[in-house]
Amino acid sequence: MRFPTALRALNHEDFRRFFRIQIVSQVGSWMQSVGQSWLVLDLTNSPFRLGLLGALQFGPFLFLSVIAGAIVDRLPRRRLLIGTQLTFAAQSLLLASLVWTGHGAYWAIALLAIMAGLASTVDQPARQAFVTATVGRADIMNAVALNSAAFNATRVVGPAAAGLLIGQVGVTPAFLLNGLAFVVVVRTLLTLREPVWSPLQGGTTILDQMAEGIRYAWRTPRVRLFLGVLFAVSFPVFNFSVYVPLLARTVLGLGPAGFGFLMTALGVGAVLGAVMLGSRRGDQPPLSAVFTTATLACGGLLGLSVCHSVPATAACLVATGFFGVIVIASCNTTLQLEAPDPLRGRVLSLYTWVYFGLFPIGAFLIGAMSERWGVSRALRAAGLFGLGTLGLVWAWWRVKGQPYGASQPSH
Repeated sequence: MRFPTALRALNHEDFRRFFRIQIVSQVGSWMQSVGQSWLVLDLTNSPFRLGLLGALQFGPFLFLSVIAGAIVDRLPRRRLLIGTQLTFAAQSLLLASLVWTGHGAYWAIALLAIMAGLASTVDQPARQAFVTATVGRADIMNAVALNSAAFNATRVVGPAAAGLLIGQVGVTPAFLLNGLAFVVVVRTLLTLREPVWSPLQGGTTILDQMAEGIRYAWRTPRVRLFLGVLFAVSFPVFNFSVYVPLLARTVLGLGPAGFGFLMTALGVGAVLGAVMLGSRRGDQPPLSAVFTTATLACGGLLGLSVCHSVPATAACLVATGFFGVIVIASCNTTLQLEAPDPLRGRVLSLYTWVYFGLFPIGAFLIGAMSERWGVSRALRAAGLFGLGTLGLVWAWWRVKGQPYGASQPSH
């Protein structure tokens, strides 16, 4: 069976099987994310501590992403993924057991969040490099769009299921199901072929290899440009696990089911954006479209800052998810296509450093500002920051005078 153009990456058998198991694990991950956020608010009733938990979970990205990129370029990606999935399974099952036995204190949840963050630091670049190896360069954009669609479709299912589950029986089943989902992922990974990958040729030490990746990114204008756009959007916009529960609880007065509904609205918008991007035939989106969608994603935060009803908040979350995922997937695709094979892990580690590594700072600031001034003012400040940063990135590119289609040095 041949899949249509919009699903062409699924014609690659190993990608198709990997795609299916990602859906299973991501549903569980979203259930755990909702359960963890709600558990922390129940335990502490503190926006600051919720933001701090996000900072702790994503902190390893800030300090270790570039090292992880060099590791990914050294070792077979499938084996790395098996190791990270086993770590995620252990973390989820430990969290479930702690909460079930009444030992789910904030400090224990924080330690387990750090454990998950350490595994994710290696998992993200390894996962993306693995996908590229299973589909080839011609279908990278479609594969990235399909992964984004799946990730955000599960954002619809996972939080909605978690909201209902938490409301009926508590948070423990959400953690347990997530742990079991990772066990299913490991079983499938063991049956996939190890893709052919080019081991590192440059540098003899981790530090040499890290420096080589950073030099390449710095000397390649389009890599710098898209990392700048990624920062302008991901830093202020993608703190959903902090500001959505705060909107639900403190602005709208909703319970777990309402929180799940708002996360579902966000996921619906993101799925629509990923599907639209995946239906494109070109290998990269126009730069003007990337900047336009980035502007609208940051503008979505300004819209959320003035929403005081469930329908208006849900509509703004749909729009923010729609435009935000287009920007993120476009940056991911461009960086994958720019990177030569031996450097792909390190270039993608810079992507994960910006996308995930700076999240702890953003989450901490959103939590702190929300506790001091309220979530609406915090969202307004974040939106204005994003728009201002985008303006600076655009001005830098115009001053350089480099057209988007300019040729790049050979790889």
